[in-house]
Amino acid sequence: MKPNIGISEKNLEGVIKILSTLLADEYVLYTKARNYHWNVVGPQFNELHKFFQSIYEELNEHIDDIAERIRSLGGWSVATLSEFLQLTRLKEHPGEYPDARKMIENLLNDYEAVIRTLREDIVKVGDEYKDLGTADFLTELMEKHEKTAWMLRSFLS
Repeated sequence: MKPNIGISEKNLEGVIKILSTLLADEYVLYTKARNYHWNVVGPQFNELHKFFQSIYEELNEHIDDIAERIRSLGGWSVATLSEFLQLTRLKEHPGEYPDARKMIENLLNDYEAVIRTLREDIVKVGDEYKDLGTADFLTELMEKHEKTAWMLRSFLS
């Protein structure tokens, strides 16, 4: 049954497409944080091991929230690795095991890329697709990502 929530089917499809791409970005970011949690070495191992864990745990919650938002709008959540890799705007680095500083830089670059696209998507979802609920949802997610990006930048300072 399709939702009857005051947003046209065409607009819902546009919002779901944006959310699906975001879901893929978040999943790739989650996987990268897991990778770094498992593979970090060096004098700050314990601190960074725990920090990367806190990042992927938070991303896991975001992933679930985004997928459920898609479902609440009548869409189907992408849920396979091949779909995530087709949709994501982020880059993976298979076979690379950077030092701790580069791990943090990579995560920061990805977080900032997601933040930039969230800014654009918030406007599009609200203005073009008339979905203020999803615009609010994305704004809250952006604010959480900005805080994580600040923490990552602080590690690099």
